[in-house]
Amino acid sequence: MRETNRCRIFAHADGRSGRVIVSGIGKSGIIAQKIAATLTSTGTVASYLHPIESLHGDLGLVGRDSVAILLSKSGETEELFGLLGALARLQVPVIAITGERHSTVGRAAKAVLDASVAEEACPHNLAPTTSTTVAIALGDALAVALLEQKGFRREDFAALHPGGALGRRLLLRVRDVMVAADHVLPPESSMQRVVVALAHGRGIAPIAVGGRLVGVITAGDLTRLVDRVGDYLKLRADAVMTRTPRTVLVDDLAASAVGEFERHSIMAAPVLDGAANVVGVVHLHDLLRSGAA
Repeated sequence: MRETNRCRIFAHADGRSGRVIVSGIGKSGIIAQKIAATLTSTGTVASYLHPIESLHGDLGLVGRDSVAILLSKSGETEELFGLLGALARLQVPVIAITGERHSTVGRAAKAVLDASVAEEACPHNLAPTTSTTVAIALGDALAVALLEQKGFRREDFAALHPGGALGRRLLLRVRDVMVAADHVLPPESSMQRVVVALAHGRGIAPIAVGGRLVGVITAGDLTRLVDRVGDYLKLRADAVMTRTPRTVLVDDLAASAVGEFERHSIMAAPVLDGAANVVGVVHLHDLLRSGAA
């Protein structure tokens, strides 16, 4: 990225007090609409402004605390000149996405994103192909940089996409998928009780004292124990349990829990509240069926 002036171009339009205006004509106009949509979906208020219509009433979209992004491969798109003048009068800072830094649009901008390409993918080097791809990538990079600067979270993204599968996945919590911890055992429990608990508890038996987790025994632990110990039923749970098990919190995102399961190759885990009390168990199959991944 080459800047003609090192300024914080989004200082006024941070999604709270200002609006990002994105404009271009032709193929650049289509890309401008996409950039505006991406910014809006990631928490920054943005609108596409047609450069011609801006001179016939639509300039009302622009406020003095706005920022404008103008797209032009050549930087000499005449349809943008009238809008450029209006933005200058309103003292609205301009970001140019252009292949010509020293063009009219480039010189008028506070910051220039270099979208120059050696040639188009079109065999005649005419149809905008490579240049449009670069422009889209720069727009996406701006949106990502801004959401990181603002601390935009997964939960914020989900709140803006409540109707789709992605929003449902991002809003789903472990509490929505887990089953109640009905088979929590004390450490002195016999392995016979553990076997029964495993059969009814989705292959995992939390071991707790006063509700607080002290270990777990899984179906995999039982299989390995049978192979290793002849009369394993004489053992107590605390002789077999894993004392530092993987756990998830009741308010964790279900998608995060899936990632945790996959990273540590586990199939089930106890669910804890903020005080480390066992409130449930969750199985990978339940998470996957819920659409969490």
